[in-house]
Amino acid sequence: EIHVPYEFDLQSTVIEYLVHYVIEIAVGEYRNLPCADAASSNLVDLLRKIAARDVTVLVNGPTGTGKEVVSQLTHEFSSRSEGPFVAVNCAAIPEQMLESTLFGHEKGAFTGAVQQNVGLFRAAGGGTILLDEISEMPLSLQAKLLRVLQEKRVMAVGGSNETPVDVRIIATTNRDMREEVKASRFREDLFYRLNVFPINTLALRDRIKDIIPIAANMVFKLDQQSNTHTLLTREAIHALFQYDWPGNVRELGNVIHRAHILSSGNKITTADLIFDGYVAEGSMNTADALAAKLQNEKA
Repeated sequence: EIHVPYEFDLQSTVIEYLVHYVIEIAVGEYRNLPCADAASSNLVDLLRKIAARDVTVLVNGPTGTGKEVVSQLTHEFSSRSEGPFVAVNCAAIPEQMLESTLFGHEKGAFTGAVQQNVGLFRAAGGGTILLDEISEMPLSLQAKLLRVLQEKRVMAVGGSNETPVDVRIIATTNRDMREEVKASRFREDLFYRLNVFPINTLALRDRIKDIIPIAANMVFKLDQQSNTHTLLTREAIHALFQYDWPGNVRELGNVIHRAHILSSGNKITTADLIFDGYVAEGSMNTADALAAKLQNEKA
């Protein structure tokens, strides 16, 4: 049984979205961003156009704004959608391991290399590789990545021959890459190779209408995991709209997850919403406290 995971006004602008969203979940063909804001709809339209061309994409935006989701959608919308989507966080892997992780290594290439590793570029063959936090890639590896972009070939660590690769490259960052280039932390030639088509993700406060469908999506998934049927009350939705969301969608996910745990009677109320960015003195960090603060500020 499919249910609507929140209460809504019959005049709501998200009803048309909601109907299509629930149907797509039912048939297992949900390939879209949960969005009601015009800015997000325009972004999805742009992704479809970009995906049709096999160009390199650089996704830039604040932390928590869905850069990986945008990257996955670009892959899903493309002719490579049947191929693998391989993501690697360039900041999470030590420099000495990142080269072999990306490009592979031959057996015996270094201590501990007891067998050959093809690397993520070759593993992503026919599909897409996402280089998350590309700005954190060491300069020593940037030159090698540049050659991959130019020649479509990789050289494994300890190897003597290059291997052709057929892969689309998408990179993400939360930094100003032009400033990184000016500071000599990132190669200018590599930046322009990656920046064939730049995409900027939006902070949640700049696409406020998306809060309802995103929250609905989150509650729906949590209900599926816990075999529950939870509603977001209008008061809770109003509180979500009033908050500034410095942590963007990631913070919204935390707030909804906490509220789902705290809710009783299958309803999420303002008392269940614990925000990250506002702590009322001497009280819990709740939407009720936030509402009281806002009311006092207006008085």
